[in-house]
Amino acid sequence: MTALTPGTAPAAQGVGPLLRAWRERRRVSQLELALRADSSARHISFVETGRSRPSEEMVLRLAEHLDVPVRERNALLLAAGYAPHYPETPLDDPALGALREGMERLIRGYEPYPALVVDGTYRVLAANRGIAMLLDGVAEHLLAPPLNAMRLTLHPEGLAPRIRNLREWRGHLLDQMERQIALQRSEPLRALYDEVAAYPVPGPPPDTAPDLEADGPVPYFALPMRIEHEGRTLSFISSISTFNTPMDVTVAELAIETLLPADPATAKYLHTLLS
Repeated sequence: MTALTPGTAPAAQGVGPLLRAWRERRRVSQLELALRADSSARHISFVETGRSRPSEEMVLRLAEHLDVPVRERNALLLAAGYAPHYPETPLDDPALGALREGMERLIRGYEPYPALVVDGTYRVLAANRGIAMLLDGVAEHLLAPPLNAMRLTLHPEGLAPRIRNLREWRGHLLDQMERQIALQRSEPLRALYDEVAAYPVPGPPPDTAPDLEADGPVPYFALPMRIEHEGRTLSFISSISTFNTPMDVTVAELAIETLLPADPATAKYLHTLLS
């Protein structure tokens, strides 16, 4: 018998198989989930087998304790016969105007360092001048909307040929995507992963671009992206921020990525270039 994964059970089978799939994916026993949700293992078993229909409150409670993504909580509610609980508001909707303005102000304030806002499939929703600087020389077809951060980084006509430690950075990005796919059901994200993982890996750029740090190697405490720019090698460490307890599908899938200079020379160069 083929094992179910979240999202593979037809809605006609009800919410039970979906909840069981999420529970198994999170490696939580029925008893442990029952204790977390103030229920009983017997009731959890009845819900999963379809012998008992959970209340709307119970579906949301179980989803919360299983750390089900907001989009998939709506799918669970629909499978249980209830209306979706979380709206999905377009980012350009006036209702999200303050949030959009705040994010744009945040990434502008991060200049001269690169920063951008992406959605759940790495579509670039906003970017600052630091990002624009890194995109010099990228093929025009990759810059046509909608921009995608993973394509821009890993495509052979994107940033990939200029990344000095491409194999390590590529491995980091693919691992990051794999972790996301393991935590949530997203066919578009899986399709993107399959696409970028299949890109040929260009050889490293000629070792003619010196590191900006002239006093010897800098000890890095996180994997940097080391990228060539106008004859220099810049080093960045990536940080990703998301929103706490989102109540909207769109907001739940937003992420702000900032690239922090990994050495003083990179920071000095960016201030000189963009200030």
